[in-house]
This record gives sequence, C-alpha cells and structure tokens, in this order.
Amino acid sequence: MTEQPGGDDRQHTLLLVDDNPQNLELLEIYASELPGARIVTATNGLEALDAVAANPPDLILMDIMMPKMSGFEVCKRLKSDPKKRDIIVVMVTALSETGDVERAAECGADDYVTKPIDRAALLELMKNLLGRGRS
Repeated sequence: MTEQPGGDDRQHTLLLVDDNPQNLELLEIYASELPGARIVTATNGLEALDAVAANPPDLILMDIMMPKMSGFEVCKRLKSDPKKRDIIVVMVTALSETGDVERAAECGADDYVTKPIDRAALLELMKNLLGRGRS
C-alpha cells in the first residue's frame, strides 16, 4: 500500500485497487487530478480490505479480476458491514458483459467503469459521487 497526499483543504481519500501495475499507475494519474485527493493504493482484494480497516476511504476504484480476492467479494464484504457500507465503490474493469454489470450491482457497487478508461468521464463520475458521499 502506498499513500500520496493531496493539496486541497477539502480532502477526499481514494483507494485505488488493481493487480496490474500499469493500470494502477494510470488510475493514480487520473485520480491525482481530483482536487484534494489523498490517494491510497492496493494490489489485491486483501490489501484493499486492510487499507479500509486502517483508514476508510471516501471512494474506491477497484478492478474485479484480482488474485487472492475478487473485487466482487471485496465489495460484497464492505457493503454488508454497517460501518463500511457507505463507502462509494466503483468497479473498474475490462469485463463488460451484462451479467458482469448486474453482478457488480448485486454486490452493492455504486457504479461500473469499463476499460479503456475515459479520463474526463472518470473524473466527472468521481466528482459527482463524492458530492453525494461523505465529506
């Protein structure tokens, strides 16, 4: 896990989770454009749960297909915990079948973004979700 401080007084903690280093780096670059972003990263589902336990984020951008624990399972665990269910979870994945989108929704994901990621659309989505999320 790594952390990168943001530069705004309206800080939001973002947890980025992906087992592919290039994808994780791209997510970090995009997320760092969000004013006030404090970025934490994890490379698998178990690390993500540890990061949430240490300091619950405002928003999680998470891959689905990962070793040790899938994004679906992480999301299901978070959303079933009353203390963590309000954390915003966005699945970021190459999976784009209708069944995958439905499964993400069933697990409690707040939104679903397919790869390749549109930077502007992702930033707008994060701003919108954080606007309705906790401050």
